[in-house]
Amino acid sequence: MITEIKYKKQICDIGKRIYDKGFVAANDGNISIRISDNEFLITPTGVSKGSLTPEMIIKVDGQGAALEGDYRPTSEMKMHLLVYQERPDIQAVVHVHPPYATAFAIAGIPLDQAIMPESVVYLGTIPVAEYGTPSTVEVPNAIKKHVHEHQGVLLENHGALTWGKDLEHAYYLMESLEFTAKINWIAKQLNGDRELSKNHVQTLVEMKAKMGIKGKSPLGAETPEGLHAKKVTPSREQVLSQQDLNSIVERVTKNILNELKKHL
Repeated sequence: MITEIKYKKQICDIGKRIYDKGFVAANDGNISIRISDNEFLITPTGVSKGSLTPEMIIKVDGQGAALEGDYRPTSEMKMHLLVYQERPDIQAVVHVHPPYATAFAIAGIPLDQAIMPESVVYLGTIPVAEYGTPSTVEVPNAIKKHVHEHQGVLLENHGALTWGKDLEHAYYLMESLEFTAKINWIAKQLNGDRELSKNHVQTLVEMKAKMGIKGKSPLGAETPEGLHAKKVTPSREQVLSQQDLNSIVERVTKNILNELKKHL
């Protein structure tokens, strides 16, 4: 019982952190912890994560049936339980809507490039799980194919989900995911996003293995010898040039066709 109280307080603490950081709004988001093979503590539906109290946390079994608590568990419990079923080593799951990561999720862009050494080692690649209607089995079904090789996913047009060896780990992975998305976005606005070379990434992956960190890693970019990184997004000038070229080709083709019609 003492352990459960400690875990409930920890969920409340993480709930306040994610709310204060703007990772959620209103009653969004959900958090869970595994406390035994078939028992889990999870946040309730309809309650702000910034104002959770221990008595609000519900205990459920592996099938989602409430065992203790006066509140209803989050309607998105299915995706939490899927992670626990697929990964017996996972002890906690966090789902929130951090702005930058959610923007990438809405755009359908995975966080799978070797932008920073820290993200290569600690975060790995974060894929996009295809869209599923929240609270239905569509979401866990979309997550299932990613859960074994990654530490989290972007939920298409929805938000992000991370899982870890304990709740602090799952939460810090979410912080890293959002920070990586933010840095990626800012670099793109500066037209300066560059991906580390394959050689540098390989060195980082070896460090990652020695540290016992699992999960798929970015591949890195093919770069000329002597360069440590390569531009990811084409420059505005390159994009404009391509647009100009396409426009010219279109006009020339149209003129040729018009001339041919005159002689038919």
